[in-house]
Amino acid sequence: MSALLFLIAGEASGDRLGAALMAGLKQLDPEMRFAGVGGPAMQAEGLQSLFPMEELSVMGLLEVLPKYRALKRRIVETAQAVTDLAPAALIGIDSPDFCLRVAGLARKANPQLRTMHYVAPSVWAWRPGRAAKMAPVIDHVLALLPFEPPYMQAVGMTCDFVGHPVVAEPVATPEQAAAFRAAHGIAPDAPLVLALPGSRRGEVNRMGPTFDEALMRVRDRVPELRVVLPTVRGVAPLVREMSARWPVAPVVVEAPEDKRAAFAAADLALAASGTVSLELAASATPMVIAYDMAWLTRQIIARMLRVDTVTLVNLVSETRAIPEYLGPAAPRADCARAAGAAGG
Repeated sequence: MSALLFLIAGEASGDRLGAALMAGLKQLDPEMRFAGVGGPAMQAEGLQSLFPMEELSVMGLLEVLPKYRALKRRIVETAQAVTDLAPAALIGIDSPDFCLRVAGLARKANPQLRTMHYVAPSVWAWRPGRAAKMAPVIDHVLALLPFEPPYMQAVGMTCDFVGHPVVAEPVATPEQAAAFRAAHGIAPDAPLVLALPGSRRGEVNRMGPTFDEALMRVRDRVPELRVVLPTVRGVAPLVREMSARWPVAPVVVEAPEDKRAAFAAADLALAASGTVSLELAASATPMVIAYDMAWLTRQIIARMLRVDTVTLVNLVSETRAIPEYLGPAAPRADCARAAGAAGG
C-alpha cells in the first residue's frame, strides 16, 4: 500500500501550497494517500478534511483569544488523528501556531514520527527565537525564500529552498482578461481596480473600510472607476455583505480562474499584505499594499519587527518598489493618493 501523508493547512494561501504539493507528490506516486486538514484546493486533490479549515484562519492576539478553547480542542483532535493513522510523515503548511503544537503532541505520542513544515517562519523579520523552538518537533523545513535555509539549519533542522508555486501557476492571457471584462459588463477602456482585503475574517473586517474609503477617493477623481473584489470561500459571505454597502459596488469573484483573469484585466490592485503580492507581480499588475491589525497585536509586533517592509515582492527583489502603508501611520487618503498615482 502506498504511503499516507498527514497534511495541515489553516488558511487560503496554505491550501494552495498544499494542493500544489499534493499534485506534485501524486506525479511521483499516483497511489499516494492523504489525510489531514485543508481547504477546497486540497480537497480537490483528494483530501478529506478532518474539519473545516476556516476554523484555523485567525491571526493576532485579540482574534485568537476568543477562540482559544476551540482551537485547543482542534489541536488535540488533530494530534490524535495523526497518532491513530500513523502516517509516513506529518507536514504542517504555514499556520505555525497550530501546526507546531500538533507536531509536538504527535511527536510525544510517537517519537519516531517524521515531521516537516512547509514555509519557514519569518525569523528574519521578527521573533528569531521561533526557529530554535520548532527544532525539537520538526525534522525538515521547506522554505519559500532563498535566504531562509541558513536560519533553519543553524538550529539543527534540515531545510530546502523550494521556491513558491505561484511562479508555476498559469497567468491569464489578454484574451481571457478581455473576456472577463465583457462577462462582467466592464468596458475595455474602463479603469479597473482590484480590492483584496485579505483571506481572514479579521483582515476583511479591518481592511474593508480602509479600502472602501480609499476607493471612494479614487472614484472622486475617476468617476467611471470599476472595482473587482476576488475572495475565497471562507470569507465570501462576509465580503459580499460588507461590499454591498460600498458606494463603489465591486464585482465579487471566487473561482481561481476568475481571479487570474481579474488580475490580468486590472489596471491596479489595492491589496492586504501577503502572498497575493507575489501573485500580482506574476501578472504584472501594479499594486499598493496596506495592512493593519488590532492595537495590542500591532504594539507587540512593532517592537519585534526587524525589517522595514512586510511586502514579499519588496523582500524578494531587495527593493522597496511596491508602495506600502502599515497601521495607523497609513491614512486612507494617503492610500488613495498612492493608488491614484500607481494607476496612472
